[in-house]
Amino acid sequence: MSLLQVKDLVVEFPHRRGTLRALDRISFDIAPGEILGVVGESGAGKSLTGAAIIGLLEPPGRVAGGEIVLEGQRIDNLGFEAMRPIRGRKIGAIFQDPLTSLNPLYTVGRQLVETIRAHLPVTEAEARKRAIGLLQDTGIPAAEQRIDHFPHQFSGGMRQRVVIALALAAEPKLIVADEPTTALDVSIQAQIIQLLKQVCKERGAAVMLITHDMGVIAETCDRVAVMYAGRIAEIGPVHEVIHQPAHPYTSGLMGSIPDMTSDRERLNQIDGAMPRLNAIPAGCAYNPRCPRTFARCLVERPELMHAGATRAACWLHDAADPHAGQAEIAARHHDAMAAGERATPEAAETIVEVTR
Repeated sequence: MSLLQVKDLVVEFPHRRGTLRALDRISFDIAPGEILGVVGESGAGKSLTGAAIIGLLEPPGRVAGGEIVLEGQRIDNLGFEAMRPIRGRKIGAIFQDPLTSLNPLYTVGRQLVETIRAHLPVTEAEARKRAIGLLQDTGIPAAEQRIDHFPHQFSGGMRQRVVIALALAAEPKLIVADEPTTALDVSIQAQIIQLLKQVCKERGAAVMLITHDMGVIAETCDRVAVMYAGRIAEIGPVHEVIHQPAHPYTSGLMGSIPDMTSDRERLNQIDGAMPRLNAIPAGCAYNPRCPRTFARCLVERPELMHAGATRAACWLHDAADPHAGQAEIAARHHDAMAAGERATPEAAETIVEVTR
């Protein structure tokens, strides 16, 4: 049974000239103890998805459609006060910059104790003992002394460990981690990643890990959702999505990662840029940048469909559409030409059909 279910979630931002749709009918679920990675370019809607789940959308942003269900309870329609006991107790949050997550005027111990007592029926002494244990569990040495230190007395990596301790303080079932390793150096990143995996294993907590770093995704996650323009382009097991991407956008992301074993003068890139919210094209949002586009992509939006071991929102995987097979041949030609090979007669003939 899923711990979290997001069904056809729509997030909109009304303004004086109309309404901008930032998330457009996205659906996914997270099982207990699972780590789901969410990846994509800046502006894809990753952090906004996390904010919608936590209930921290900034006005005028609003959930305009769909459902968010946590442990069988719908939470997207709850008011601010009704969400207070859920945030912290059922959903924890880890943000990118720990300095903005911690109050510089209070010791980390006071912040931990306050969080624990807000959600659990314990005394001050019990909460302090629990806070020291959390600091120890997250790898902070001399926790009995450091609990009375202020945030500025910790290094960046140690502050992030404190934020993780805060997220775990009330033993939530779900942790939304929004780029928790971006501001850290590589060695500290590895420690934080290991800590998140350990938390899931020992406490049975699920994690929604938002990041730009495919290395972090590959090292940490069980499944990954690839987002583009407020939609999910592909979702599936990490190994399959990385090594056998089914969506052209995912292929582009994978191809943009430098390959240390190849001798290339130029790096691959995805041409163009993420569309603005007021200029998202009809059909598939990726079609202006996609090398595999055919007529149907320009007018009809694809929903997630089975594509081998993953699910992808791409008409290339619609078995009932004969143009999908032709576009796939054209795509192989495109890849071959990019690699400096000559096109096959079959591909050359198909390109003419697809581009008509």
